Amino acid sequence: MRAVVQRVTRASVTIDGEDAKDLDDAVSLRREGDNYVLGVHIADVTNYVQENSALDQEALDRGTSVYLADRVVPMLPRNLSNGICSLNAGEDRLALSCIMTIDEKGKIIGHTIAETVICVNRRLSYTGVQKVLDNDPEETTLYPELIPMLKEMAEMSALLRKRRRKRGSIDFDFPETKVILDEKGYPIDIRPYERNAATRLIEDFMLAANETVAEDYYWQQIPFLYRSHEKPDGEKIKRFGILINNFGYSIRLQNGELHPKEMQKLLEKAAGSPEEALLARLALRSMKQAKYTTECMGHFGLAANYYTHFTSPIRRYPDLQIHRIIKENLHGGLTKKRIAHYEKILPEVAIWTSSRERLADEAERETDKAKKVQFMERHIGEEFTGVISGISNYGFYVELPNTVEGMVRLANLDGDYYVFDEEHYELVGERTRKKFKLGQTVKIQVVSVDQYLKTIDFLPVRNFDKR
Repeated sequence: MRAVVQRVTRASVTIDGEDAKDLDDAVSLRREGDNYVLGVHIADVTNYVQENSALDQEALDRGTSVYLADRVVPMLPRNLSNGICSLNAGEDRLALSCIMTIDEKGKIIGHTIAETVICVNRRLSYTGVQKVLDNDPEETTLYPELIPMLKEMAEMSALLRKRRRKRGSIDFDFPETKVILDEKGYPIDIRPYERNAATRLIEDFMLAANETVAEDYYWQQIPFLYRSHEKPDGEKIKRFGILINNFGYSIRLQNGELHPKEMQKLLEKAAGSPEEALLARLALRSMKQAKYTTECMGHFGLAANYYTHFTSPIRRYPDLQIHRIIKENLHGGLTKKRIAHYEKILPEVAIWTSSRERLADEAERETDKAKKVQFMERHIGEEFTGVISGISNYGFYVELPNTVEGMVRLANLDGDYYVFDEEHYELVGERTRKKFKLGQTVKIQVVSVDQYLKTIDFLPVRNFDKR
């Protein structure tokens, strides 16, 4: 049996950040009667990176691309990731496509996974698509032929998200950090990177494809890599419950376990409140880390029974690995010998790539911290208003609106001796009974930075605000 490579003839687009260079996913959408047909088309990297080749070994060693504040350390050579594998507009590219039929309630009622050839009609940006969805007259005149499809994509996205939320999927909607650098790599601005309807649209489509592929291969009982997110540890959830009680919130456990819908309800209640971002981060810290596994364990945060990473083979090795399995399966090449081969290598691939992902995440966090310290060095002596984001025996952390976090050390607090009340997560002055507690708004002054330790020290301004 040989799979037939299909040509994608419908209009398709890539939607990414303005500075993205490795375009590994494109999307298309059309109506078919009362249903939608959503195509998620992913660059076919395996055609160029053969198993056990030098490229494959190096990609496995790296495990993932690393996105630092001032550079990208790619998993694959740039002439592949930014060149022949990238779904550049107007150029024929090999792809692996998940084409889903979705009804008017957002339920996926059928799908096809196929090798395809795709020629992207246009490269779009999140900013441009958001302007289209906001009916910006200037933006809509740039590509009028695509406007109906983009509007329908927004409708489809909302349906998928509504269905996902109904089952209990958790959406941690707090801003990420965007560090703006000058030509020498020095930070000139730090701001929260907000998600919008355009970024959510792509997220929703990728999630749908990842779930669909995972369920398909689970039921085929073929060796595979899954993206698993286990239920939170009971003790951590109890501790989290005590913390949120201080803000007037509570969560309900069933037989000592937390259902993701309860976390979703909590975050919805906190939406728009001063403590919203803080509660979201505390909730995230109370959960286990997602990882790659050969067993389909489900994804707690998404409230999904089946989940994998299929959509980014240019920058994640697990996606590249499962593309190889999918293509072998489509070509009828998964013999008993090949199945035994994958059963042997996949457990080690899962453990290794999970560890490389954690290392990459740590490198990205540390780079952001270093750039934040560089940026705040220019603002020593200035005053800002922030929110207390963490408390310990040593002092408390304050997060500013631009996501910069610094510490107020107990040793630097004058006028009283403060004791850490661990149960309520607050510092209490023994003489004045003055309190510093999680979520409290405080006005601080930047007093020093340490570029070696990557720390920032604050002092509260005496007339600080109270929540």
